[in-house]
Amino acid sequence: MSNFLPINTILVPQGAEYKAVCRGLSGVTAFMPTVLAIPVGMKPLLKYLQQGQFLTPKSRVLIMGICGSLSDRYTVGDLVLYQNCIYQEKQQECDRTFTAQLHSFISEKASLVKSLTSDRVIWSAAEKRHLGKTLAADVVDMEGFTALEFFNAAEVSVAMLRIVSDDCQHNIPDLTPAINSDGSLNPFSLAIAMLRQPFAATRLIRGSLTALKVLEQVTNRLFSGNQLE
Repeated sequence: MSNFLPINTILVPQGAEYKAVCRGLSGVTAFMPTVLAIPVGMKPLLKYLQQGQFLTPKSRVLIMGICGSLSDRYTVGDLVLYQNCIYQEKQQECDRTFTAQLHSFISEKASLVKSLTSDRVIWSAAEKRHLGKTLAADVVDMEGFTALEFFNAAEVSVAMLRIVSDDCQHNIPDLTPAINSDGSLNPFSLAIAMLRQPFAATRLIRGSLTALKVLEQVTNRLFSGNQLE
């Protein structure tokens, strides 16, 4: 089966996540979507999207990447499909038809979740659990709501497929200071944040590597037309 859903574009955060998706697509001979590396964070992403002339109405955009868990139900390596994203008091919905088609193709491997978008890294396990309970959200990322708000206004169908890279039982390093204003990562600040919390850093690295491997495999199976096993 070639590109089973006409997905025009994949958006994925720059860096390791983008590279994982590109590895997943290498060797795929079917129709290939355009893969674009997006900046990390809400404001840099909005600026990027406003500058882009790459989409037309009726396009189908798949946003991929990794996310953090806010619930005991989801742990490292789990595949999640977003139903919606919340930010403060607002909510944006993913395209239901597109999401349902993806879900049926991926079968029981993907859980349908509600996501929280944050303008900073939620690093504390206690805060993750608190947010999960008070907002009834399952996972957290830093781009989802902004992307949905932009594309929904442009009548572009969006689905979001992410892999959990950190659970809600353990702290991760606070990487917020390592994110530059343009949405890129500052390697020096990143190294300092990791060194300040070595155990949390080791756990984050291990979880991220697991999630990135799953991201690569899912991308390959989606676009080579192999049903996920």
